Parts: sequence; C-alpha cells; structure tokens
Amino acid sequence: MKLSVLDQSPIPKGKTPEQALQHSIELAQLTEQLGYTRYWVAEHHNTNGLAGSSPEVLITRLASATHTIRIGSGGVLLPQYSPLKVAENFKVLEALFPGRIDLGLGRSPGGSQLTRLALTDGMKKTLSAFSRQVKEIHGFLYDDLEEDHAYKGVLATPRTQTNPETWVLGITGRGAKHAAINGTGFTFGHFINPDEYEDAISTYKNHFKPSPAHEQPKINACVFVVCAETQEEAERLALSQDMWLLHVGKNIETRVPSVDEVQQHTFTSQELEKVKANRRRTIIGTPQHVKAELEKLQEAYSTDEFLIITNIHDQKARKRSYQLLADEILQ
Repeated sequence: MKLSVLDQSPIPKGKTPEQALQHSIELAQLTEQLGYTRYWVAEHHNTNGLAGSSPEVLITRLASATHTIRIGSGGVLLPQYSPLKVAENFKVLEALFPGRIDLGLGRSPGGSQLTRLALTDGMKKTLSAFSRQVKEIHGFLYDDLEEDHAYKGVLATPRTQTNPETWVLGITGRGAKHAAINGTGFTFGHFINPDEYEDAISTYKNHFKPSPAHEQPKINACVFVVCAETQEEAERLALSQDMWLLHVGKNIETRVPSVDEVQQHTFTSQELEKVKANRRRTIIGTPQHVKAELEKLQEAYSTDEFLIITNIHDQKARKRSYQLLADEILQ
C-alpha cells in the first residue's frame, strides 16, 4: 500500500495563515522522509480557515523544500480558468521540478456564486464545460489538439521534455466519467462522500480511454484519518475535526477548533447525528486499526494508494498521526 497526503492548509484557531502554510512545509518535509508517495494541496477561496487559495504558488514552495516526493494539486478548480493558462502553469512547474509534478483537476465552483464570479472576473462560465476543458489540458500539454480545433497551433510553453501527471477528482459516476473518457487518473473523494463509490469506480474502469498521459486506468482515494497510539487518544484528537466538519457544513467557521473548545460544547441531537454521519468519511484509531480499515477500502476501490487528510488542531499530533501510519504501513 502507498500513502500520500492531501493538505488543505487548515488554520487552527489561535494560529495565523502564515503559520498554517509553514505547517504545510513541515508536513511535506516529514512525509517525504517517511516515504509518502505524493503531497497534494487543495484550492479554496473566500474562507477564513483554509490558507491554500493558490495551489500553483504553494506547490512551488513545497517542491523547493523537498527533493523526491511528488507535489501536486488536489485540485485546481478548472471551470474558473483557461485550460491553456493551467497547462502553462504546470509546464513551468514541471520544468522546475522534472518528474515530480501532479496536476489534479476539480469541477467544484470554488465557493459561493459571488466568489466564483470574482474568480472569473464576472464571466458566467458553465460547469458543464469541464470535460472539454480537461481534454484541452491534454491537448495543450501534449500538442495534441484536434486539427479543426479553434486553438490549433497555440503551444503551451515552455516545451518541457516531461509533463505533469494528470488526475481528475470526483465522488460520483459523472466525475469518474470525466476522468475516464479523457484518460486521466481518478481520485475518489471518500473524505467528501463515500456513498457512490461502486458507481464511480466501475464507471471509471469501464469507460477509460488511453491517452498520452495514462495508458492504463489509475485510481487513488482520499480519506480523513486521525491516528494515535491508543483508540482513546485518537478519538479525543478527532473531536477538533468533528467540530470543524460541523462548522464547515453550516458555513459558519472554517478554522479548526481546539479539543478543549469542543469538550466545552454541548452537542444537540442533530449535531450528534451529523457527527455520526461525518465519521463515515473518516478512519479514527490506532495504526493497526487504520491499516485494517484502509485494507478494506483497498479492495473496494481497486487501488493501492490512499491520500490521507488529517485536519486536527494540534500540529504536533497531526504530524504524529502521519508518522504512526507510515511506521505501520510503509516501514
């Protein structure tokens, strides 16, 4: 089994965005030492609790601070942008860090309608163009646009000897099909919603078409994990992530609360039901327990690679969670 990281650069309450981004650098360096395969950063806008609004910039810093681990996006919110510009951003990254760059693409609007309009400079762009945009990304990366394409002859520069590895993120059969028909890798977002995994995985495998980027289907999956030496300690640490997910769901706060703050909170019955539902997106426990649960998902998802996301308040405990998991699975 391979382990990788998805990092949203969460900002713990009491910390600054500057500190959160430094946490990302520290975690990338640590997980590289531990043998993780790749380190992806997310893209979020108009939020007070997630510092990663520009994955391309953050990728540059993380790749400069590491040496061998693959660094990428999970993912660039393509519907807001020009495929040519995205291709060129990642061509530059590939030129700077050959063989280490991943281009993960997401279909999410990136925030509220107003936020999205600000991203597109007022242009009302449709999400339904996503698949066409993914195809154009490959066309620009590999100089493979169709002969009658309106932009045929436009080259994505620099003309690198290698290209970033391309992925599409999704949680449904529709998202999986975007990846399949365009010949990208597929990342299943268990951490968002695991319910439609059977349709998503089977759709991807059944509709996959080889491309210059991928000759064969390639799947990984992203899962929330909180790992500690004991089940009790893992459950305690996970309280901050539980509350964070509740707040994100209510769109009221996206900074990660401390365990002490959560322990002082009296949960309503509705909140407890929501916490229970959110726990389905998460594996919490000892290294042995987490490994056993990942092995179950490994067969269901037809993958040997998991992106681990751990959004808890304590950075020391967060790093320890990744280390315990690596000691159990990678050593």
